[in-house]
Amino acid sequence: MRRNWRPLCQNAPSPSQTGVSRLPRLTGLSATVPISVVNGFLSGADPAAIARLAERSGIAHELLREPAARVTQEQFATLYRLLAMELDDEMPGIFSRPLRNGVLKFLGLSLLDAPRLEVALHRFGQFFHLILDEFRVTLRRDGGAAHVELVANPDGPGVSVLGCELMLKLVHGMASWLIRQRILLHGAEFSFPLPPQSSDHLYLFPGPVHFDRMHTRISFDAAYLDLPVRQRKPDLEKFLARAPEDWIFVAFAEQLTCHRVRQHLADALPASPTIDAVAQALHNSVRTLCRRLSAEGTTFQAIKDEVRRDIAIQRLTRSEDSIAEIAYDVGFDNPTAFHRAFRHWTGSTPNAYRRPL
Repeated sequence: MRRNWRPLCQNAPSPSQTGVSRLPRLTGLSATVPISVVNGFLSGADPAAIARLAERSGIAHELLREPAARVTQEQFATLYRLLAMELDDEMPGIFSRPLRNGVLKFLGLSLLDAPRLEVALHRFGQFFHLILDEFRVTLRRDGGAAHVELVANPDGPGVSVLGCELMLKLVHGMASWLIRQRILLHGAEFSFPLPPQSSDHLYLFPGPVHFDRMHTRISFDAAYLDLPVRQRKPDLEKFLARAPEDWIFVAFAEQLTCHRVRQHLADALPASPTIDAVAQALHNSVRTLCRRLSAEGTTFQAIKDEVRRDIAIQRLTRSEDSIAEIAYDVGFDNPTAFHRAFRHWTGSTPNAYRRPL
């Protein structure tokens, strides 16, 4: 007898002495991706394929074994596409059944002629009900809020935390793309416990993220459901060509307090503003700023370290700039202190991230 569906996943010398430029040359502010996510995607590949695909993605093979390692979003997206082609699975190894290459195209085609977003999201749920055994994707209105929830099939295979996160990211990314408007979230909820890299979720979902809740879902203003679908077939090819960037990663225009602090700190480099200076610049008291960051699950010091770490990794992987120069540009007076901090952040030395261009 079939049981009822249940909530998912319960359970150096100074620059003036060395000739290093005193002007920062920053190449972007996108957050880096934890190696745990990378290894989650690699779980379905054989060791030879792992070594080959990591190298082609610009990821040093030894970093895959370092728990604190990070990769850039570009490296991750390249690996994602290579692995999807290798395994013929557009959610590589995540679900019990592979999503064969072309599934996301047919999903998009089925949504394009929906008159409004609500109809499109109902079709989204019906589409995945046909091809996945793990859960159903449901949509419901609750007053002024809309909830897209993953409800597990009790008779189906288990689903990983990564699978939950990716499906909600796909829902949010495709919904925003369909109406040509980034959907701001009331929040994202997960029924599983707080993961080790909890701060990374601040840069995956444009809204508060909560764990150990009754549901696994995203929530947003129900008014979005009444907006018309504005994309057409030619637009779909562009969307799919950029997968997964356009639906996994959040632009820092999504202005949570932590995003604004992150942007301010990056803009100030190589200077290192105090929390008092940042609070004043954002028109907050220090107490209010700390309270808001705490509510978002982070701290001022954590964001400060993340900014320097992510920019350093991007510079190391994208440029030939010296380590001394990178160290200065992310706010360190000497390379020794930078090496020490970088090993603390990533478990590896800066040279482990250096790749020939």
